[in-house]
Amino acid sequence: MYRSHTCGELRLSDINSTVTLAGWVQRSRDLGGMTFIDLRDRYGITQLAFNAEDDAEMADKATKLGREFVVQVTGKVVERSSKNKNIPTGEIEIIVTALDILNAAKTPPFTIEDNTDGGEELRAQYRYLDLRRNPVQEKLKFRNRVALETRKYLDSQDFIDIETPYLIKSTPEGARDFVVPSRMNEGQFYALPQSPQTFKQLLMVSGFDRYYQIVKCFRDEALRADRQPEFTQIDCEMAFVEQEDILQTFEGMVKHLFKTVRNVEFSYEFPRMTYAEAMEKYGSDKPDIRFGMEFVDLSSIAKGHGFAIFDEAEAILAINAEQCAVYTRKQLDTLTDWLKRPQIGAKGLIYLRVNEDGTYKSSVDKFYSETELKKWADAANAKPGDLILVMSGDLEKTRKQMNELRLHMGNELGLRNPNQFAPLWVLDFPLLEWDEESGRYHAMHHPFTSPKPEDMHLIETEPGKVRANAYDLAINGVEIGGGSIRIHDRDLQSRMFDLLGFTKEEALAQFGFLMNAFEYGAPPHGGLAFGLDRLVATMNGSDTIRDYIAFPKNNSGRDVMIDAPAPLDDAQLKELGIKLS
Repeated sequence: MYRSHTCGELRLSDINSTVTLAGWVQRSRDLGGMTFIDLRDRYGITQLAFNAEDDAEMADKATKLGREFVVQVTGKVVERSSKNKNIPTGEIEIIVTALDILNAAKTPPFTIEDNTDGGEELRAQYRYLDLRRNPVQEKLKFRNRVALETRKYLDSQDFIDIETPYLIKSTPEGARDFVVPSRMNEGQFYALPQSPQTFKQLLMVSGFDRYYQIVKCFRDEALRADRQPEFTQIDCEMAFVEQEDILQTFEGMVKHLFKTVRNVEFSYEFPRMTYAEAMEKYGSDKPDIRFGMEFVDLSSIAKGHGFAIFDEAEAILAINAEQCAVYTRKQLDTLTDWLKRPQIGAKGLIYLRVNEDGTYKSSVDKFYSETELKKWADAANAKPGDLILVMSGDLEKTRKQMNELRLHMGNELGLRNPNQFAPLWVLDFPLLEWDEESGRYHAMHHPFTSPKPEDMHLIETEPGKVRANAYDLAINGVEIGGGSIRIHDRDLQSRMFDLLGFTKEEALAQFGFLMNAFEYGAPPHGGLAFGLDRLVATMNGSDTIRDYIAFPKNNSGRDVMIDAPAPLDDAQLKELGIKLS
């Protein structure tokens, strides 16, 4: 074997043992007669000592070792005279008696240290080197623990891990598909699955009443910090269940993961909120409830005072930033400029300071008396020292902008502690949403989501008012997972396709296999899928999922390490029957 121990294993109890280690040279310190090498593997670091007086040839060989050389050493464990209490092996070192260079290394383009000098793009290009760094390895080990405990929990609940295909049929709903040409069926294409949705429903029809899979999914959509073109789901489905069964089962799973992986215990049932309430209070279907600043509707008291921006607005919304009346005019101007960025698109920001002496100062006080401004403050439950921030306009747009402002203020005021966790179930989503561009309804989740039974009478006359039997789990303002009770009746599924603008022929061509399966005794069923990447990042207090993925893509969907995507040569294109314009 190349090693008898790892580089994180040896302690004072191993003194006088002869050991063999193998790993990478982290750093070297030449102190004249003595040379010290830090040897690293994924388990830790052990200091190696070379004494020129004892073995000049060996010491000379050690001075020629560069960073990231792969070496094997044999030597005796001794107690260090100068101990390093920052590492577990810091009380011992190895007096090296044999040194073998297994592989020399070029000088890496950045330091392989916890705090590296390499920029994000450079580290992505040399991701295999970045992965040697302890913080990145710890994130991937954290992900592994979450996945392992997920499997343990689901196995304890009688779920069966079943694989589903990666080469499937392209469907028109949801994000764009990644497509794969079929050489054996020229002119035809597979698609990579956006999720195993129809397959897990077919597994319920097949009698596997509890399915799960930790599975890759693919969506060709715009990227950001918490989104990748290929991502991993904890995909689950259950038969003979209602919504409450699913919420209890997977709330239990999340509690198990936090307890076993983070030692965080939730002694309470996760709070629940309807979609309508979440939008009204927070302007988001995944609100961060670690802090307050709920929206206050000032429309009824702020209109009709000659301020045209308010008088013409559909909605006037406010938040109370407690004890922020000390914000200067410059700070407020900076905040306004931040809101005017194209990503948010606000036209402006109105403020009201509640001074310590109980008086009021507003950017629109020429339109409003002290008595009228007091009504704003009372509505927002503001106290002396508080700052009320107000935005107005179209209801939906203003809610989105105010949500961004609320989260920004939460960050500014240190209210979003990454090590504090606030889970929330959001329920009763709309079944459909109207798309002006296409002039038809789209499924808010997907076409297989069941309407709430009490809203079925509206499905033909007022489909926009029908609520879905759907639910999402948000933690700290991040959507961690979502699902629904599914349609299991062919006639209802057919009506849903009609609502979504499918012709009978289109519905049969795309989903005939599923509707046919429903005719052979489909049980009531439903499920939920967690985004594993988002879950582990949120559990570990991170904003980005990239460090929890071994080989992530950048914002352009490129893997800069292997330079993908890349063009195909003419021979490959010809074999696939593809002509590029």
